Amino acid sequence: METLAQHPFTKLLDFSQHFDINLLDIVIDAMYHHTGVLQQVAQEVLTNLVDHPDAWTQVNVILEHSKYLETKYYALQILEKFITSRWKSLERNQCEIIKKFIVCLVIKTSCDPATMKKEGVFLSKLNLILVQVLKQEWPKHWPTFITDIVGASRTSESLCQNNMTILKLLSEEVFDFSAGQMTQEKAKHLKDSLSAEFPQILQLCLFVLSNTQNAPLVCSTLETLLRLLSWNLGRQHTILHNIFHSNLISNLVEFINVAMLRNMALKCLTEIAGVSASKYEEQFILLFKLTVDKLKKILPLNTNIQVAYTQAKDDEQSFIHNLSLFLSAFLKRHSQLLEKRPNLGEMFREAHSYMLLLSAVEETEIFKICLDYWSHLVALELYKENRFTNSSALKQPRGQERKKLYQDVLSQVRMLMVSCMAKPEDVLVVENDHGQVVREQMYGTDATTIYKTMRDTLVNLAQLDSADTAQAMIHRLVNQVNSAEWSQRNLNVLCWAIGSISGVMKKDDETRVLHTVISGLLNMYEQKSGKDQINVASNVMYIVGQYVNIIKDHWNFLKAVILKLVEFMHLTHDGVQDMACDTFFKIAKECPGHFVHVQVGEEAPFINDILNTISTVICHLQPQQVHTFFEAVGFMIRAQKDQEVQVRLMEWYMVLPNQAWDRIILQATKNANILTEEETLRELSCILRINISACRAVGHPFVVQLGRMYLNMLNVYKGLSQTVSLAFQNHGEMVAKHPLIRSMIMVKRDILQLTSGWVSCSQDPHMAAENFMPSLLDAVLLDYKQNVPAAREPEVLRTMEVIVNKLGVHMTNNINRIFDAVFYCTLEMIGKNFEEFPEHRVHVFSLLHAAVSQCFPAFLYFSPEHFQQVLHAIIWAFRHTERTIEDRGLQILYTLLQKVAAEEEVNQIFYQSYFFEVLQHILAVVTDTLHTAGLTMHATILAYMLAQVERGKVNVTLSATIPANNLVHVQVYIASLLKMVFPHLLDVQLQVFVTGLFSLNQNIPALEEHLRDFLVQIKEITGEDTSDLFLQEREAALLQAQQKKHNF
Repeated sequence: METLAQHPFTKLLDFSQHFDINLLDIVIDAMYHHTGVLQQVAQEVLTNLVDHPDAWTQVNVILEHSKYLETKYYALQILEKFITSRWKSLERNQCEIIKKFIVCLVIKTSCDPATMKKEGVFLSKLNLILVQVLKQEWPKHWPTFITDIVGASRTSESLCQNNMTILKLLSEEVFDFSAGQMTQEKAKHLKDSLSAEFPQILQLCLFVLSNTQNAPLVCSTLETLLRLLSWNLGRQHTILHNIFHSNLISNLVEFINVAMLRNMALKCLTEIAGVSASKYEEQFILLFKLTVDKLKKILPLNTNIQVAYTQAKDDEQSFIHNLSLFLSAFLKRHSQLLEKRPNLGEMFREAHSYMLLLSAVEETEIFKICLDYWSHLVALELYKENRFTNSSALKQPRGQERKKLYQDVLSQVRMLMVSCMAKPEDVLVVENDHGQVVREQMYGTDATTIYKTMRDTLVNLAQLDSADTAQAMIHRLVNQVNSAEWSQRNLNVLCWAIGSISGVMKKDDETRVLHTVISGLLNMYEQKSGKDQINVASNVMYIVGQYVNIIKDHWNFLKAVILKLVEFMHLTHDGVQDMACDTFFKIAKECPGHFVHVQVGEEAPFINDILNTISTVICHLQPQQVHTFFEAVGFMIRAQKDQEVQVRLMEWYMVLPNQAWDRIILQATKNANILTEEETLRELSCILRINISACRAVGHPFVVQLGRMYLNMLNVYKGLSQTVSLAFQNHGEMVAKHPLIRSMIMVKRDILQLTSGWVSCSQDPHMAAENFMPSLLDAVLLDYKQNVPAAREPEVLRTMEVIVNKLGVHMTNNINRIFDAVFYCTLEMIGKNFEEFPEHRVHVFSLLHAAVSQCFPAFLYFSPEHFQQVLHAIIWAFRHTERTIEDRGLQILYTLLQKVAAEEEVNQIFYQSYFFEVLQHILAVVTDTLHTAGLTMHATILAYMLAQVERGKVNVTLSATIPANNLVHVQVYIASLLKMVFPHLLDVQLQVFVTGLFSLNQNIPALEEHLRDFLVQIKEITGEDTSDLFLQEREAALLQAQQKKHNF
């Protein structure tokens, strides 16, 4: 096979010969239009050519003589790569030549509308390249750029349109994308420079908007104006003077008439409306009046916007979306301008009428915008103000006046919230990777965020006027009962709303409302049938679960609810049993004591009735539901403080699982093969998970039950381990997929989870360590170590982590044994690559973190080889590409360094042996762009290590050449190491960077930004001109930071 070096394509990489444009065209053609080996060779050659330091010298030749647009585009890629990485290495005259070449090419391509349209992609790339040049040259070496581009824009409409694009791209690069692309000082300088030039650009925009009928040009101008407004209005209010003393507002309002322009015009108006300045109050009011007047002609108030939106085209839907943004922005900032002027009352009402109409649109983003305004109005304006004005210390009429002014609006908002309340947090029943059916709470989804905002808004609305809120809910409920508005969704939404304000009203009022709601729902339950009846039942349970705080004060009501829930547990419709169990769980957790104490009118605690009927209650439930039920009852048993009674209840409580357990154990003692039967394993797993659920609720007192089955449980673990190990040895890793082996592994995992679950809630760590740990370690550790890697259960690592974290110093003497059995062999498993054994990978470092945090003295007795192995594992972890592993590795290292520093007898030995090794690896990840996500922890660790040196805590000599001064040696070491890795960096750059590491080691955010600046600098080769690095300014800032640190 022909090697790459022998391939004819590689002639392009030899710049000692004439550069062959025709060959480049052939290579580009092979890249885009061929497949296989030829395409691969072409791709490799083109990649090498882009990176070649002399490739840029051929760009002008390629652009002039190439026949293909793809080749010209590739030439621009070469030029872009050179500008972003090597521009500063050029002589000044070379910079000027390239700059002039690019500008001429941009003008040539954009001055003719036909050419600009034909070569649009090529021109877009040219524009991006010009912006990259501007980031290097402007303003120091090209101070007249803005003046030049503004002047040129007045000569040609097509040129002007492209210039607007360039200005927009420049502003995006400066304000949006500067983080990580420029140093802090350079970004600040460019932002200040562009803001200073804003008046010139604004005048150009006004000139265009007032003097052209070219719609694409106007559109480009509005896009550029929008970007500049969004970034500059907040930086300097003098811009408002330029805006309000020009015809910009009237132009923008008129553009609302033009379908192609109205969206962009409205966005510009929104940016202006979102700023507040007291000296321009009249101008803001005029802006709003003009916009609303224009709006009423396009979208009259009698329009059904909800229906109109569904029938509208994309740009019309965008207009409705932008309208919601405009109204929300203005009213947030300036609603009080309308409130305090009686003559603007009609405009005030119209604005809120539009907001209510927009809120009804069934589009999530529009609703979120409107909801954000209602939330702001109610929470930050009216409720906050009303809370203070109602206090005895502050008796001001202002809050009540505003409340009255908004009364009608708020009443409609209440009805809106009640009519479209979002669904509460989702709970999904899913099967995990191990075949277990588990419940997952869904957090952070869009729907849950909306629900929380709506809930908070409705809560504040209820606190402002609980009677009106209750009336809105009862009105909707009546329409459900009489079927005027009946639907399952309507009922769900109403009940979600009712449930969301639990605990807000006065107790008597809330009790009265709850009674009305429950009575209405139960009436509906009797009227409905089939799925409708099930839906009503679900909502009854939801309301009950939300108002436990009321129900628990009325025993008869509470008892009736429990009996109803038990009845629902026998209904096999989808979701009903889940909800019945969940509601039972919630009640039991909220008021467990009610069930273990004798209530008025009762002869015995109600838990007796529950335990007496437990077999009939759970007979129709699925395993996961049975677990939930047992966990709920466990909360009740935990509430019994009489230990003797609690033990008796525990035995009664666990009768059913214990009978099944004893039966299986008895059979296994006679015939161990029963533990290899699928049905037996399934039953064992179910018994163990019932115990896990019970343990989670009962807590430490569960030790009575655990002690009853513990030794037999470990014997089962050992027996299954032997069978599983033998299966792996005989049949290889594929046997792990066999159902029988999976079931055995599942039982082993359940045993470990039950043990770790009890340990995690144990209140007597000494007793747990002395009585339970020896037999557990005997059963688990050797089995893990001797197994083949695929048979090693990651749950063992998690169990050890939980035990070490919980029992702490009581496990110190066992750390060496644990690590010898599970740590080193796991490192061998995961060290081969970054992909295999992901669970082991996570848990082994969690175990290491627990051991370092809780049992660090154990490491002082490790052999040097084993301690070094631990340290190298930590380094391997924080250099891992998986974010979870990397973060854990950094946390472990930081903890280790702190623990070492506290051990005065050994810390100097550690520093002498490992200080520079750790420092080198930390600097390696700091300068690796794959690890920028961990930069905060990198800064934290660097700051800690360097502060130890700076404070003289590192007493041992780190250098034979500079024995008296570790600080100087560390500084020299860092600079030398970085110079070796990044030889293109100047000494002055390295000096400033190293100085910053020490000056900022008490300010982690500042140090993190300092590291980000360095990441920018290492990407670019620097020549003699270092002005745009602003090194002098940076040195001055670092000196000030150092002085401030010492003063502090």
